Amino acid sequence: MNKLKVLFLVMFSSVLLVACGNNNENSSSSSSGTQVISQTNSNYYQGVIKDGHYLTSKSRGVSVQQNDNQLNLKGFENGLLGISKQHFPTDDYILQEGQYINTDTVEDWLGRKSKNNPDGLNPAGKDTKEPLYLQQMDEQDFMTEDHNALKIKGMTIGLGLNSIYYYRKEAYGAVYQKKLNDSDIIKQGKDIANNILQRLRKNKQLKNIPIVFALYKQAPNDSLVGGNFFASSVNNGSSIKSSNWKSLNIKNYVLPAESTKGVNNNDEDSFENFKNQIQKFFPNLSGVTAQAHYVDNSLRGMHINITTQFYGQSEIISFTQYVENMAEKYLPNNIPIDIQVSSTEGMQSFLSRKTGDKNFYTHVFTSY
Repeated sequence: MNKLKVLFLVMFSSVLLVACGNNNENSSSSSSGTQVISQTNSNYYQGVIKDGHYLTSKSRGVSVQQNDNQLNLKGFENGLLGISKQHFPTDDYILQEGQYINTDTVEDWLGRKSKNNPDGLNPAGKDTKEPLYLQQMDEQDFMTEDHNALKIKGMTIGLGLNSIYYYRKEAYGAVYQKKLNDSDIIKQGKDIANNILQRLRKNKQLKNIPIVFALYKQAPNDSLVGGNFFASSVNNGSSIKSSNWKSLNIKNYVLPAESTKGVNNNDEDSFENFKNQIQKFFPNLSGVTAQAHYVDNSLRGMHINITTQFYGQSEIISFTQYVENMAEKYLPNNIPIDIQVSSTEGMQSFLSRKTGDKNFYTHVFTSY
């Protein structure tokens, strides 16, 4: 009987030890609370969740001043992702929004260099005399999984540079503007990138990873399109050689264009034919415009906005179907195209076609 009691106690103790071991194992695996979002589309990166929340950038949205052209922000972020994909493929890397440059640091770097701010990357001097070049920056971290832990294997830094410097001579006074020379924008951008690279290399975790820099020229505040990236570099050392920089021929245009310079005549004619046809359907349309995206002088994508008055549901359904027919007939093939139909009441329908597809996906918004 005593032997049975001893055997029972040994077995019971073993169960407790295993249970404790399992609890400790589960605790350690989730102690950091970090998870990776499953990839549902090869065009997109897997993201990172920490403690049940998406891990947002520590510096995203920080800029020298309020950016009046929101298209600059969208073009900057989307374009930066496109450049990152060329160096860090979505199938091999996980995207973690910037965690190594915090908000306070970015604010200091975007400021003017001065006694109080020796880390400032914008030129020292008075606002009325010396322009600000660096407007915004973004950090993207690229990770791989190693023994259930994420390790940084690469980084992309985007630098948004002003093409026009806006300033006031007195608080709340009139806004003045100064057009900046392209040669000065390029020089300032490359010098700032080199400075940032040297600072990042001081972090042990970032000492030996490839760091990509991309320079973005922002569009004026009143532009109907965003800016464009004009140079990039991949760096494994602590300084950027001039030979590391690669020129990027990326341009965005508004259609109908005031000037056809840079826009392919066939692309312009295709859009004009599409526009004329749908205006016949609803002659009182408020506007039909497009953003045309060119890379190396080749049309790579188009976003079209159609602004209507508020129409009945059956009219919108018919109009959307007609837009689809005209888009398939007149707009360029083999490029991604998004078409948004909206009114003062909000978006009424949208159409989308991916590269290589013949037909558009359409959706008409309804209400219950």
